[in-house]
Amino acid sequence: MPESISIYKLCRETRSLAEVSAELNIPLGVTQVLVSDLAEQDLVYIHPTITGSSPSENQVLERALRGLERLFQ
Repeated sequence: MPESISIYKLCRETRSLAEVSAELNIPLGVTQVLVSDLAEQDLVYIHPTITGSSPSENQVLERALRGLERLFQ
């Protein structure tokens, strides 16, 4: 599917599902399914969800800031 190819290309760098969805103008639910399919084929890696025992709040904020900077460059 053309959308899967676009997602694969975007995911060469770590991105959130929301970023991919917005970048390709695809509904978030559809993006989740397509990314899941790619992950099952070992074409993309899904990072674990951030939880209380995950990176510090500062690390999360820094990652979010880097993502926003990429969007507005």
